[in-house]
Amino acid sequence: DDDVEDVEELLGPSPLAVGLGAQRLAVVQPAVKWGPKKSPLTTAELQIAEAVALVDTLPNWVVLDKIIIPTKNPDKKLVFGKGNFQALTEKIKKLTHVTAVFLNVERISSLTKKELEDAWGVKVFDRYTVVLHIFRCNARTKEAKLQIALAEIPLLRSNLKNEVSQLDQQRGGSRYIMGSGETFMETQNRILKEKELKIRNALEKLRRKRSLLRTRRRKREFPVVSVMGYTNCGKTTLIKALTGEAGLQPRDQLFATLDITAHAGHLPSHMAVIYVDTIGFLTDLPHNLVESFSATLEEVVYSDLIVHVRDITHPETILQKATVLSVLKNLNLPSHLLDSMVEVHNKVDLIEGYKPTEENAFAISALHGHGLEELKEEIEKKILTATGKMILTLHVNLEGPQLSWLYKEATVQEVDVIPEDGTARVKVIIGNSAFGRYKNLFPKSKIFTA
Repeated sequence: DDDVEDVEELLGPSPLAVGLGAQRLAVVQPAVKWGPKKSPLTTAELQIAEAVALVDTLPNWVVLDKIIIPTKNPDKKLVFGKGNFQALTEKIKKLTHVTAVFLNVERISSLTKKELEDAWGVKVFDRYTVVLHIFRCNARTKEAKLQIALAEIPLLRSNLKNEVSQLDQQRGGSRYIMGSGETFMETQNRILKEKELKIRNALEKLRRKRSLLRTRRRKREFPVVSVMGYTNCGKTTLIKALTGEAGLQPRDQLFATLDITAHAGHLPSHMAVIYVDTIGFLTDLPHNLVESFSATLEEVVYSDLIVHVRDITHPETILQKATVLSVLKNLNLPSHLLDSMVEVHNKVDLIEGYKPTEENAFAISALHGHGLEELKEEIEKKILTATGKMILTLHVNLEGPQLSWLYKEATVQEVDVIPEDGTARVKVIIGNSAFGRYKNLFPKSKIFTA
């Protein structure tokens, strides 16, 4: 009960929460024209389109204007050069109905945020703030909410530094909290550190619980397929198509899935498999945000196969692929998982006559079912290799317990009864450990390779 109370306390209202009220925004995109900060895989127009898509996922948030402004170095204190900053300020001040500016950069310091808000007279959000707010709106489970609370800690620390420096300027130096021997900064830092430790401990308990579930699943030898991809690429739609699970309702929005969800399906041989739906990725997601969700992404490390889904119609599909592969490499996955990964090009129904240029990529439409049979066959082939499962034909005596044992411990594909001697040839998919037990229990059974 104490644990439950502690978690509830950690999930209280966030001091960083933007709030559920309406926001009318101007979206500002710094356009890096040259130099090391310019990405060759995207354009300012595509970047601002994604920023608008992020805003569109939020209830009561509306984009009133989109502004692209050139900059040589977006890491400068005020992001833009003097002339461009002045022109931008004048433009924002003319937008009388705007309540906030979404500056589409990864993260701005609390000092920069304050200066921009003073100059523009409205709230200023960076990419980190907007994505965190989307996460807050979409989080359903305690684990997702705890991970968001963890992702807020670096921002709270940054805000604290700014707050203390302002107090110091106002009163000429740090003051001690009465009788405690601690400065205000030290007290607040200690409180933040304690909160972070509590969140990490609560997440660790949830991780251990999931590890227990994973162990039970392993005992039953269900292969696990992690379905990954850039946010809104069609992962959930594909899982629904592969499993036939009517209750799955894919949503056409960014970050619709924040929690790991597992769904049972069957491959062409009738082998049962678990498909795991994971959080989508996004370009320029700050490291702290990815790190806070590592507990969720840990599930991927223990899968038997990764299916990487790409929205092949998206103009930034190559950049999106690079983003996903970069995050997967940072998860320290076993090399065999990266090497065996199946790449899926989704939404091909929207491109006439589409043919993948990448070797071993599968062109599909998850929505219309195109290419799914070939994909299932490939998944089955890779799963058999990854798990060491075998397809065998066994000669069994129908009067003994062999057949019922096989139905319980393996995947029975075909039973060919031989009535004259009361036996049957049974085609099965069976794991190494189950096969070892079978041979010990029924040493006289004849075995044929499929």
